[in-house]
Formats: sequence, C-alpha cells, structure tokens
Amino acid sequence: MNPEANWRAAQHDAANVAWVRTFIDALAEHSDGSRYLNFAGFQEEGESMMRRGYGPHYDRLVELKRKYDPENVFQLNPNVSPA
Repeated sequence: MNPEANWRAAQHDAANVAWVRTFIDALAEHSDGSRYLNFAGFQEEGESMMRRGYGPHYDRLVELKRKYDPENVFQLNPNVSPA
C-alpha cells in the first residue's frame, strides 16, 4: 500500500498529513508492518522504521555500515546508522 496525498497550499498541510496518517493507521491491522523504504514518508519513526523495513537483515546491515561507511557519509536516504 502506498497512499498518495498531494496538495498545493501550505495551509492544507496539517489536514492532509492527518488524513494520510489516519488512513495508514486504519489499514495497519492488514499489514505485516514492513515498509517500502523508497517511499518511507517523513521517516519519523527513525531506527524502528528501518528495523521493521529490513527485518532480520538489519543488524547485518549495521555491521556492514560500520565496516564500509563508519563516518556515515552515505546518509541522504532512509539511513542505516553505523552506530
């Protein structure tokens, strides 16, 4: 599921964001909790979202990040932090 909400005027931000969050919450019982991370929304959930998105592979990705990108240079994405 990938709800799409677009609007033009900033004064409608709160109402539209609330609508999408309500929609997602209403469908949560039908979801396994995973997330397509290319469309990760506002990423407000931080690490918990990344853990759910990568599931059992998350800890291995952290290890790889520590090894190959310990300074977290590649972070302008839904980020797996090396820390």
